[in-house]
Amino acid sequence: MVMPPLSPPDAQQFRAALGMFATGVTIVTARAPDGSLVGLTANSFNSVSLSPPLVLWSLARSAGSMPVFSQGSHYAINILAADQKELAQRFATRNIDRFAGVAWREGAGGAPVLEGVAAVFECANRSQYEEGDHVIFVGEVESCAARPGSQPLIFHGGRYYTELPL
Repeated sequence: MVMPPLSPPDAQQFRAALGMFATGVTIVTARAPDGSLVGLTANSFNSVSLSPPLVLWSLARSAGSMPVFSQGSHYAINILAADQKELAQRFATRNIDRFAGVAWREGAGGAPVLEGVAAVFECANRSQYEEGDHVIFVGEVESCAARPGSQPLIFHGGRYYTELPL
């Protein structure tokens, strides 16, 4: 029996299927050449290598912040804690000053490191790969820290959750 060829999923079907994969929530931050701060909420984060320490994340090629991230030397990947849902929503909102009233310190290469996060990875912008409508950024971790005992903010099926023990 010959099977008919598979057709690619439509965008809505693909997005719904991706939403079934629970992820952590990050805010990726950088400093623009003019000194302004840039940050956005992302859940496309993963480890790549332990030696050297590498992580990756991706950004839509059409994103307004693409020039800052693609040309900058450093960025910080801030892993949000369970009590930072409002921060995740703030950095996902367009046309606002995302950093207004947000506590942060200067990290590697001037990238903002947000206060109170569960963990942070301060990265040198090592390499970039254009794939489809996104760019995959691979960062070499120059410094990282974790806040012991913090619970992560989780995103699944279009909603935020916190860690629940089994």
